[in-house]
Amino acid sequence: MEYNSQKIAKYYFYPALLLFILQIILGLYLGLSYSTTISQEIVNAFPFSTARAMHTNLLVLWLLLGFMGGAYYLVPEETKREIWSSKLAYIQLFLLLSTGVVALIGFLFGWTQGRPLLEIPRPLDLVVVVAALIFLYNIGMTVFKGKQKTVILGTLLGGMAFLAILYLFGIPFYKNATIDWYYWWWVIHLWVEGAWELVTGAIFAFILMKITGVDRNVVEKWLYVEIGLFLFTGIAGTGHHYYWLGAPKYWLWVGGIFSALEPLPIVLMVFDTWNHVKHRKAEIKNPFTFTLAVGTAFYHLLGAGIWGFVHTLPPINYYTHGSQITVSHGHLAFFGAYALLNFTLFYFALPKINNINIYKEEKGKFSFWTMASSMFLMGLAFGVAGVVQSYLERVLGFSYMETMEFTRLWMACATILGIFFLGGAVIMVYDLFNLKEKRYNI
Repeated sequence: MEYNSQKIAKYYFYPALLLFILQIILGLYLGLSYSTTISQEIVNAFPFSTARAMHTNLLVLWLLLGFMGGAYYLVPEETKREIWSSKLAYIQLFLLLSTGVVALIGFLFGWTQGRPLLEIPRPLDLVVVVAALIFLYNIGMTVFKGKQKTVILGTLLGGMAFLAILYLFGIPFYKNATIDWYYWWWVIHLWVEGAWELVTGAIFAFILMKITGVDRNVVEKWLYVEIGLFLFTGIAGTGHHYYWLGAPKYWLWVGGIFSALEPLPIVLMVFDTWNHVKHRKAEIKNPFTFTLAVGTAFYHLLGAGIWGFVHTLPPINYYTHGSQITVSHGHLAFFGAYALLNFTLFYFALPKINNINIYKEEKGKFSFWTMASSMFLMGLAFGVAGVVQSYLERVLGFSYMETMEFTRLWMACATILGIFFLGGAVIMVYDLFNLKEKRYNI
C-alpha cells in the first residue's frame, strides 16, 4: 500500500462481504418458495415480494460498496496523491449503510415504491443521491489535483458519473406506464450494461496491470474499445427490454444484437494481457488473484454475452421474457461480470492493505471453485425451469400455477446448489477477513 488513504477501501469491502452473505440467504428463501410450500403464517410475516426486494437491493448495495471501495484504493495510485478527503469517504459510507439498513427494515413494514430493483422510498433515494455526489466530488477533486491523468481514471470517473446521473431517472413516477417503464430501464439496463461496464473495465485494467506487470498501453487500448462499445452497443442494447412495453418495432433487432457485444473488451483484455505475460515471463506473486480475473472474464462472456444474446433475440424472447430463463441469465451475468470482479479486487487490495506480500490461497481456491461450479449448475437448473415454463405456459397455454408444479424439481435443484454456493461464500468471506501470509518451509 503506497498511500495511507487507500485503507479506506477495506471499510467498504468488509460490510460488502457481510451483505453478500445476507443476500444469498434471502435467495435461498426465494428458492424454497418456488420448490416447496411454505407455511402461510411465515408467508404472511415475510412475503415473497419482501424477500425479493431485499435480495435484489442487497445485490446492488454490496456491489456498489465494492466498486466505490475499489475506487478509493486505485485512485491514489493512479493520481500519485492521497484521497482529497478521507472524512468525506467515511461520511459517504455511513450514509450508504444507513440507507441500506433503513430500507431493509422499511421493506418488512411495506415501506416501498413497488418498482422492482428501485423499491427504496423517495426520501432514501435522496440520501443515495447525496452519497453519490459526495463520492463524485471526492474522487473528482482527487483526480483534478492529481499528478497524472490516465485513461483508467477517466473511464472510472465517467462510469461513476454516468451511474449517478442515470439514477435520477428512476426517482420520479410517470403517469403513462410505457414511459415509466421506459425510464426504469434507463436505470436498470444502462447501470448494469452501461455505467457498470465502464467501472468494471477501469478496475479490471488496473488490477491486470498491477498483478502481471503488463504495459499500461496494453490494457488501456481495450478501455478505448470498452468506451466505444458502451456508446454504440450498451445504449442501443437497452432496446432488448423495450420489446413488450409499447416502443417502436425496430428496437427488437437493435436491442437483441448490440447488447451481446458489451463483454468482449474484458475478454480480449485478458487474452492480450496473458500473451504479453507469457512473452515477458512476468512473475505473478499471487496467482489466485489472476485466476479470479480469468474467471471474471469467462463468466462475463458466458452469462452476460452468450446467454444474454441467445435469450434476448426477439423470436426467442417472445416466449421467454420474464421467465426463469431471465433469472438464469441474471445470476450468471451478475456473478461473472460484477461479483467475481469484486472478489478479484478484494484479493488484490486487502493483502496489500494488511501488509501481506503473498497470501495463503487454499481456502480462496476451494471457495472459488465451489461457488463457480455451483453457480454454473444453478444457471442450468434455472434455464431448464425456464424452458419448461415457457413451453407449458406460453405455447400450450397452461396457467401460471399449473406450470409452476412442473418446474418445482428444477427449482429445488437450484436451491440445493444455492446451499453449496452459500458454503463457498462463507469460506471466502472468512478467508478475506483472516488473510494470512504464506510461509515456505526451508
